[in-house]
Amino acid sequence: MVAIMTGMHTEAPPARRPVRQLLAASVGNAVEWYDWYAYTFLATYIADQVFPESADNSLVPLLSTFAVFAVGFFMRPVGGLLMGAIADRRGRRAALTVTILLMGGSSLLVGLTPTYAAAGVLAPVVLVVARLLQGLSVGGEFAASTTFLVESAGPGRRGLFSSFQYVSTTAGQLVASGVATVLVNTLSDEGMNGWGWRVPFVLGAVLSLVGFWIRRGARETRSEEQRQAPRPGLFEALRRHPRESLLICGITAGGTIAYYTWTSYLPTYAELETGLAKSDALLAGTISLAFFALLQPVGGMLSDRFGRRPLLLFFGVGFALLSVPLLHALRDSFAVLLLVQCAGMILLTGFTSISAAVNAEIFPPRVRAAGIGFPYSLTVALFGGTAPYVGTLFKDLGHSGLFPWYVAVLCLLSSLVYLRLPETAHKELER
Repeated sequence: MVAIMTGMHTEAPPARRPVRQLLAASVGNAVEWYDWYAYTFLATYIADQVFPESADNSLVPLLSTFAVFAVGFFMRPVGGLLMGAIADRRGRRAALTVTILLMGGSSLLVGLTPTYAAAGVLAPVVLVVARLLQGLSVGGEFAASTTFLVESAGPGRRGLFSSFQYVSTTAGQLVASGVATVLVNTLSDEGMNGWGWRVPFVLGAVLSLVGFWIRRGARETRSEEQRQAPRPGLFEALRRHPRESLLICGITAGGTIAYYTWTSYLPTYAELETGLAKSDALLAGTISLAFFALLQPVGGMLSDRFGRRPLLLFFGVGFALLSVPLLHALRDSFAVLLLVQCAGMILLTGFTSISAAVNAEIFPPRVRAAGIGFPYSLTVALFGGTAPYVGTLFKDLGHSGLFPWYVAVLCLLSSLVYLRLPETAHKELER
């Protein structure tokens, strides 16, 4: 290993072949998130087929579907802890190959879930098991790929490399939204309810094999010094770095509620609040996601030059002030929904483009993956995974106007954390 001695750290060189590293992380990550988000975009069809309808309340199947969506999130902290430990003990690449195979298998299981009419209570049980496995995979994916991307970056490029976490996440989400849009606009309601909703999940299982093949050629980013060091314990990051763990939670709370509201739940929210057609809601979501993906590298490069904290404050304060007026501006209009989504995407970039870099710069390399994975995934489970359910529940209780305030308050609280966050953009990364 070639080491560059500085006055403060021993800096290992970044992994060679940066484009290959980005491709390995990004393609696999896109496939992971395609599988995860396909469920969100097809939630209304899954609700009709897998859950029994209540005679008293037509929202019960949809609420049940979003409850399963939230249940999957609560496996993410377990995945972040377990797969993060694998990444810290066995290497980042080993963890990344495990997560993508696990996601492929669970996606296939969703696609093969029987209907309630055919299998009764077994249908939602199978769906819950599949979502639990997907949650385990996604929790581990973020921990391993975040660490892998940032450690692959050269000097002064960690923000740029970090941005590809959400470029690839958005690409997967964009493909999922696009596939759902094509199916909805091509097939009849009978075809979508019969077999069309299963197609994206079977396709996701096939794509997972492609991602696995690409990742096998990636270069390990864990330094030789870390490979030779004693393996960290499963809970070592929490035990030795409690302040850093709490800091990850504070950084993430506002970002995750805003992210899942704007990128996943907003089309359904628009349908429930304004009666906008499903096809129009999905199309607006697809266009805004493409716009969002293009913004990420810009945000990453800005943070490399001006720092992480200014972008985080741009996001947090912006959402605290504008969440309520933006969500209240929604109408039964494709153009209005698209404008609201794109405005939110601009603000959201202040968080998403650099969250991987901010998280990685907080923890030392010995426990970096597990240290990021558990508190981040736990916070996402508490606030991001429950966003669709909370929004739909507010609607069911007749208080849908409270949901925008819920988003604004969480973003305000995270902004207070950003104000006290030390700037790490121009410091060397421990390896």
